[in-house]
Amino acid sequence: MDLKDISFIIPVYNRPDEIDELLSSFSCLEGDKDFEIVIIEDGSTKKCDHIVKRFSDLNISYHLKTNSGPGDSRNYGMKVAKGKYHIILDSDVILPVNYNKVLIENLINDYSDCFGGVDDSHQSFNNFQKAVSYSMTSFITTGHIRGGSKSKDFQPRSFNMGISREAFLKSKGFGNIHPGEDPDLSIRLKKLGFSTKLYSDLKVFHKRRVSIPSFFKQVYKFGVARTILNNRYPSTKKIIYWFPLLFSLTFLISIFLFFLNINSVLLLIFIFYFVVIFIQSSLLNNPLVGLFSVLTTLIQFFGYGYGFLKSFILINIFSNKKIESIFPQMFFK
Repeated sequence: MDLKDISFIIPVYNRPDEIDELLSSFSCLEGDKDFEIVIIEDGSTKKCDHIVKRFSDLNISYHLKTNSGPGDSRNYGMKVAKGKYHIILDSDVILPVNYNKVLIENLINDYSDCFGGVDDSHQSFNNFQKAVSYSMTSFITTGHIRGGSKSKDFQPRSFNMGISREAFLKSKGFGNIHPGEDPDLSIRLKKLGFSTKLYSDLKVFHKRRVSIPSFFKQVYKFGVARTILNNRYPSTKKIIYWFPLLFSLTFLISIFLFFLNINSVLLLIFIFYFVVIFIQSSLLNNPLVGLFSVLTTLIQFFGYGYGFLKSFILINIFSNKKIESIFPQMFFK
């Protein structure tokens, strides 16, 4: 396995500035640049073709198509790609200079037909982006839910993910659910006998350009998607997926008991937990990011928990209906 076997698949929708940053990081990668980059413009009104033309030092193919969602766009990219192994990236990531070196070392020494890498915040990110990154990746929030490097149930995420051409062809790639298309693919790959692994040293800087409302909407959809996947694949159900909901309900109960002057211990436990988050995130970043991290962690738990509970209730109440008709916003046609 070497770089000539690798095709990077990058769907993009109305984000030319992000493509500029990502391709700039490609140009700064250490070593040879024999890999292929496939950019799929998913019906954007703000195209990035003029950005792509500036990076003549890279082997880039650019494809414009009608809007059909990130999953279908990745499938399109993998169909036209020339490499034997596909690396899927989101457009809002930046690569560290050693990305390819770490990638090839993992594929040679610990090969998997599908893998997921990790993400982190970059020093150039704003404070809220760093806080979101902390909440999404920290072990003391929900960063552990996908499982560790030894987990047999690890489900890669498509912001930093690899899949062999063979696995893509046999699985037919991503489905039409979004978000949730990446764990859906992981589950189907396992049913086909392919392995999935975590490459814990393969890192990207994930920008996540979100505001408070958009972050809540994002994690809400994650909660909805998890219930849909649990319904579609009952064997994948885990108690741990209920944790954000249980956290949120218990936190609300602790506040209620405190104001009724019945019990303050439970609320003190939560306060201690938030203080730990503040200290840990502040040490990693700065005190402002620490404060934001408390907020983003609450948004993450409440948004995910609300989406999980709402979808669980609706799917079970309307069990005679197709899930696509209950949550049409979760599926691309």
